[in-house]
Parts: sequence; structure tokens; C-alpha cells
Amino acid sequence: MKAGQATTAVIGGGLHGLACALALVQRGQDVVLFERSWIGRRASGATAAGVRTLWRDPAEIALSLEALDRWYRMDALVGDDCGFRAGGQIKVAESYAEMEALAARAARTRDLGFHHEELIDTRELRRLAPMISENCVGGLIARRDGAADPHRTIAAFRRAVEGQGGVIREGISVMALEPEAGGWRVVTDAGNWAVRHVINAAGAWGGQVCRMVGEAIRFGYKASMVFVTERVQQAFGPVFSTVSRPLSFKQSSQGTLVVGGGIQGWADLEKGSTQVDFRALSRGAAAAQALFPAIRNVQIVRAWTGLEGKTPDLLPVIGPSACAPGVFHTFGFSGHGFELVPLVGEIIADCIMHGRSRYDIGAFDVARLLA
Repeated sequence: MKAGQATTAVIGGGLHGLACALALVQRGQDVVLFERSWIGRRASGATAAGVRTLWRDPAEIALSLEALDRWYRMDALVGDDCGFRAGGQIKVAESYAEMEALAARAARTRDLGFHHEELIDTRELRRLAPMISENCVGGLIARRDGAADPHRTIAAFRRAVEGQGGVIREGISVMALEPEAGGWRVVTDAGNWAVRHVINAAGAWGGQVCRMVGEAIRFGYKASMVFVTERVQQAFGPVFSTVSRPLSFKQSSQGTLVVGGGIQGWADLEKGSTQVDFRALSRGAAAAQALFPAIRNVQIVRAWTGLEGKTPDLLPVIGPSACAPGVFHTFGFSGHGFELVPLVGEIIADCIMHGRSRYDIGAFDVARLLA
């Protein structure tokens, strides 16, 4: 690959950008990836790393199930299992009214032809989680779900991209995208690149990249927080969430308890800075303790926030630009993109090389967000 020239430029060094780069280099394409800071700096490095098909928006269920199969084969894709553990994910009901809501959800997914979500009663819930609060009366489980190690995943995808000839350029900002014969000129603060295709995997800055090609969209961002505790004895296999509380709770392979689930901190997109909101963090801790009273004396040792893109309907943008030929989008996952990573890279690569994806991505068209 010549300096300043490639078949495809990827903007954004999170997992979705890496997955797109990997899928293309595996198909023999020259790829350069630009990251303004360092690989995995933003949402990918701050995620709680749930591998979740449970409780997905109906538009995402089919994709999430396809992506889950790839997590079970991750070692073949990137040479590492990425710390994936399939302990299941459970949406817990803390009242009989919530149990009715879970039953209604299970019925809806069955009506759509999906059978991965299973209603469980109190006895099965306590078998899977003996330490759970006596107030919990049942749940909805996706038994093949689980969680992975985000930093191990980032490192594995990076190694795979570079090992197959992809070029990663960190500390370089893309300033503009200019159409030219046969493709695009990518204007960076370290020189220009001529490419045929551009992939917008810029996360919270995905809307800014859209504007570079004349595609103004309705788009926002969020600063989801995660905290981890000291190491404790292994006791929790599944990942837990609840019907009415913003909570995601799991135990890592190192024994730490990892709590997230959408509790929000503060962020400044222009500065690229985030800050922990300790009052909101305390609500997350209280939710975890309500579910598992035995952890009340476990010490929190670290907390952080991630900066990620958010669409008005909380569905991602996946697919070609609505107005700029040769530009493709994969951003705006609104806090639930980690599980989809291995599949979305394939989808974008197929759109570039074959003009379409064999998967239905109509619900994720950028045109729905045009301002």
C-alpha cells in the first residue's frame, strides 16, 4: 500500500472500525484506519462488554443472533476467544407485575419467530443465582448470552487487522472528506489520502463525519458509566439486569463485580471529555445491592465513563450513505453495539464489495435520521 493511497479509509478506531477493517483485509482490500487518539479510546474501551441478544429491539434481534454465533467462533476470526464466557443473561422481575411484563415480551418474540428468550420461574432463578434477593420472583433468560473482555477484544482485533496487512494510523484527525474522480480525498492533519470508499465508524462523532459529506442528521451522545469492585469469590455466572432499574451486573473472570447498565455521567463532545457523576453512580450501586444484598460491604475500586453516539430511536446506523456514493456508516449503537461487532464488519464489507448485504438492514438506514 502506498502512503496516501488505499482502497478504503476507516474513520474511527473503536471495535466497529476495526471489525470493518478486518473484514475488508480478509477480502484482499487495502485499508487504512484513522483514529484521532488511540485504538479503543472511547466507547469500546469503556464498555461493560455484554454479549447480549436478550431484550433487543425487534429490529436488532435477527442481527444479534447471527452475531452471537460468531462470538462462539471468535478464536477462528481473530485468534483469541476475547474472554467470552457464555453464562447467560437474565432480566430479573422484582414483582409479579414485572413478571407479567416479561411474559408479554416472551410472547411477542415468539410471535416474531424467535425462541432465544425463555421465561423462568422463581425456582430456576434461584438455582442460577442462589444469592439473589428474596424479592425477585422470576426472570427472562437468554442462555447462550454472556460477556467478554473489552480490552482483550480490542487487542485481538487490532492484531488481526495489522497481521493481515491493514494500516492503523493513530493520533491523526480527519478534517474533511472531498469527492474526487473515482472516490474521495481524505483530508487529515497529517496529509491527504486518496481512497475509493470511506467507512464512518466515528462513534459519538459519527454525525460530524456525516456533515462532511453533506448529510446532516439528528444525532446525540451519551456518557454511560461503569464501575468495578474489589475481587471477591466467584459466585455469579450470568449477567443480570432488571425490568425497572438501569442495571447491568456481572462478575469478571478475575472476580471483580462489574456494574453498568446505562447510568449516565457527563460529557463534552467538543472537548472529548467525560466525568463520573457520583450521585448517579450511587444509584447504580444501590440497584446492584437491592438485587444481591450480600455484596453490600464490597468496595468499589474504580469507575469510568465512555463517550458514545446515540440516535433518537436508539438503533444504530448501518449501511451506505443516503447522498454520498462510496461512503458507508456504522455508528450510533447507543450503548449496545459490542455484541454486534463481528457481524457488522461483515455487513459493511459486503455492502462495499457486492453492493448489498444479505441481512436486512433497512431499519438502520441513515435516511431515517436526516434533519
